[in-house]
Amino acid sequence: MDALGDLLRGVRADGALFNRAVLAGPWEMSCTEGAALELIAVVRGEARITAVPGEPRILHEGGAAVVCTNAPFALSATEPGAPECELITGAYQLDSSVGRRLISTLPPVLVVPAGEECLPIVELIAAEVAADRPGRQYVMDRMLDWMLACTLREWFDLPDACPPAWYRALGDDVVGPALRAMHTEPARPWTVAALAARAQVSRAAFARSFSELVGKPPMAYLTEWRMTLAAELLAEPGATVASVAGQVGYADGFGFSDAFKRIRGIAPSGYRASLAAGRASSGALRTAV
Repeated sequence: MDALGDLLRGVRADGALFNRAVLAGPWEMSCTEGAALELIAVVRGEARITAVPGEPRILHEGGAAVVCTNAPFALSATEPGAPECELITGAYQLDSSVGRRLISTLPPVLVVPAGEECLPIVELIAAEVAADRPGRQYVMDRMLDWMLACTLREWFDLPDACPPAWYRALGDDVVGPALRAMHTEPARPWTVAALAARAQVSRAAFARSFSELVGKPPMAYLTEWRMTLAAELLAEPGATVASVAGQVGYADGFGFSDAFKRIRGIAPSGYRASLAAGRASSGALRTAV
């Protein structure tokens, strides 16, 4: 199991909104309503980012910030006589259940210092935003995905990062193997005994360690993960409740529907209908615009 890759599974830019700004003097940019997920990179110079609530943070050249809150935030010059600053921003609009799972694991604003891996991508995005070439939107979407993955990978490695409990638990000798097994084969008929066997400890010792490190019992975690995947699968064209049930470990649609409604608060059929209505509304809006 690649934990970060699993979190990024449902995050894919599609028509992301990009902006390039070259700013000088005592400048300030305010965002009264953030996107579901926004990436801000400093191509040159530096900027201050202030979220509500939160302490101001400084973005240095080559550094980046990920904003995953709809609360207001602002970007500004670090001081009145600061050198010219060039910023690139890219905003996602997420409708994936797994994408929302990523957001739920992150702080409202995270800042990553300049790194050798991210800086070349920032420069490539800046050049593409400034150009007007065929396939521009598709190329920038893929670059944004790449930049997000690299930024989050660097953030998860920072000493002061606060990844979710299950992410940290992957490094545990007892819980880690079981978590990887559940994510690799979510449809397998797992039991606590079978997972404990993977961890090579007793059933009681495994259940205790899992609950302490992850914050919930193994079967509760497995059910929530299955329902997260199910929500993503239900969004695919042609998906049926029965087909999705089989892909996440349920022999029939009835047991799956009960579990989905218990975890998500809505029946799978109702969830599919809400997705279809949302797509229709979005399409109508684009046509009107």
